[in-house]
Amino acid sequence: MIRRFLIFLGPARARALLILLGGTGLLSLMLNAAEADPSIPVIQNLLVLIFLVGAAIIILGRLSPQERLRWLAILSPAIGALVIAVFFFPEQLPIFAGAALGWVVAGVFVFRSRAPMQYREAVRHLRKNEYQEAVAAMDALIKAEPDDPNHYRFRAELLRLWGKLGRARRDYRKMIELDPQSAVGYNGLAEVCLQAGDYAEAREAALQAGELAPTEWVALYNLGMIEDRLALSQEAISHLEAALQARVPDKRHRLLIHLYRARAYARLGDLENASTVLDDLRKERGGIEEWELILNAEQAVVLRDVLADDIAAAKALLDGELSLEALAGGTAS
Repeated sequence: MIRRFLIFLGPARARALLILLGGTGLLSLMLNAAEADPSIPVIQNLLVLIFLVGAAIIILGRLSPQERLRWLAILSPAIGALVIAVFFFPEQLPIFAGAALGWVVAGVFVFRSRAPMQYREAVRHLRKNEYQEAVAAMDALIKAEPDDPNHYRFRAELLRLWGKLGRARRDYRKMIELDPQSAVGYNGLAEVCLQAGDYAEAREAALQAGELAPTEWVALYNLGMIEDRLALSQEAISHLEAALQARVPDKRHRLLIHLYRARAYARLGDLENASTVLDDLRKERGGIEEWELILNAEQAVVLRDVLADDIAAAKALLDGELSLEALAGGTAS
């Protein structure tokens, strides 16, 4: 459970959470050792509040926008009640804390996800690595509701984790058939074709995703990765730099973008620009640790097949064990 939570947070956010916990906890202990002062309990309560708000910011930042709004609706009234207690009614803090906790418990039910029962059943099986049972739960839902593209998307993602790439590809195609303007469907098809080594269809789907969502970094990143595999260096540079301009939020993806950019420039014989990109790559070294945490998970078998060589190449490049000229001579797979 803790390991999954740390993987979910990523190394940078996990460290920030530990530093926040250690810092506020240490200050609270130091205040215990200070001379008696009626303001000390208020300050300690404020430190607890700072930790709770900081932890909420760190954790909520990793959620999807929809889930983030849901948890903000749950947590905001509780945090507001604690703020009022700390600053205005410190002697009644236990009462306010109890009310805040009660609201959080109630809010989980009031704002609970409206996903169909089969989704929740599939997730329960997925947590136990029971892929066949998870897919079977979605099979039943799709049989009952065959025209909802979101059902095919979720089943496709389960199939990808299971390693059933052919079936996942069919589900993404069905999703596109039901919703021809779905950038998500085209992007999913691009990813599963990339995983299957079918780079031509992967690029065609990624181009469609890029046209439908030209400001989304994920589509541009996938397109650049596919073009790296195809040694389409100039096109890869263009799309990867567009992805960076769209603000890639995490180190691990920026790391790979810089790796592919460096390889593209090196293939073009432009070692000056490749060296400049190598400097960018060094700034994202922490992304290697994030990828290693993710790829060590049991459910990352297919992802390891696609990215393990890239991550090894980035590490070797940063450690001085691989030159830019040697990088230009190969692909990640």
